[in-house]
Amino acid sequence: MREIKNLISKDAKIAVLAGGMSSEAEVSRRSGKGCYEALKRLGYKNAELVVVDKNIAQTLKDGNYDYAYNALHGRFGEDGCIQGVLEILQIPYTGCGVMASSVCMNKEYTKRILSTDKSIPLIKSVFVRKGDDVKEKTKELKYPLITKPVSEGSSFGMTKVNSPDELEKAYQEAVKYNDDVLIEEYLVGICATVGVLEDENGIFATEILELRPKNEWYDYEAKYTKGMTEFILPAELSADMTERVKEIAVKAFEKAGCRGVSRVDFLIVGDIPYVLEINTSPGMTETSDLPAQANAMGINYDNLVQLILNSAGPENG
Repeated sequence: MREIKNLISKDAKIAVLAGGMSSEAEVSRRSGKGCYEALKRLGYKNAELVVVDKNIAQTLKDGNYDYAYNALHGRFGEDGCIQGVLEILQIPYTGCGVMASSVCMNKEYTKRILSTDKSIPLIKSVFVRKGDDVKEKTKELKYPLITKPVSEGSSFGMTKVNSPDELEKAYQEAVKYNDDVLIEEYLVGICATVGVLEDENGIFATEILELRPKNEWYDYEAKYTKGMTEFILPAELSADMTERVKEIAVKAFEKAGCRGVSRVDFLIVGDIPYVLEINTSPGMTETSDLPAQANAMGINYDNLVQLILNSAGPENG
């Protein structure tokens, strides 16, 4: 078992932020409950589970918390908003800061930043703003396509598009969540994801998790329903590809300005590991990817929670 140092006082008052106002609120509540219970097992007697609503700034101010453990997902929780509130209140918090959270929540901006490093492979895509002619914008892409809201998680609003006749309906489904839509070429390959963590010795990648969904692709049902996805850990990749994916994951983490914890999702097509997105607040539920990845390299759930909590240390406050 990998040793994880405790960098936070056991007497610290910690707000575990969960719930929120996004479409991922239920997943966040499950993540937050798990993290809160782990902190209690670790001896943080003053940890409190705080359900986030529109009054969160006042709640945090009144609570006089020493640290915030961010278990929020989606809008307001991992897009820089709650991070900005915590910065104003001067409460040190776990995970990525305002800028990296905001950038990585937006799939298009993430791609723009990562595209400046030619060693990070990206799938061909177009960015469609409200009012754009979606068929005109996508005329250079090869079908099938996949439509994605640019700032949404857990596969909400995503649709596979097999022909131009299906494009408008898929686009309208995506804009239910965001005005801006990312449309990528749909490729078939190995779905994989790798956690990126940080300790006092630097940034490192977890074991790679290969995902074999029973659905056509890794959608919400496959992500959060037990038995709907086969998990291969470590992924059945060559030694060279394993090393390459880990190196690219760390490189993407650094390029986007992340800190503490993130998860980088890949689609490996032939010998090309395409980066799909960076999740700066990975799920911490009983079926989430990151806890399994960390456990495979000797970091159990409680120690993972401790490691993430350490990212809220004084140097990050």
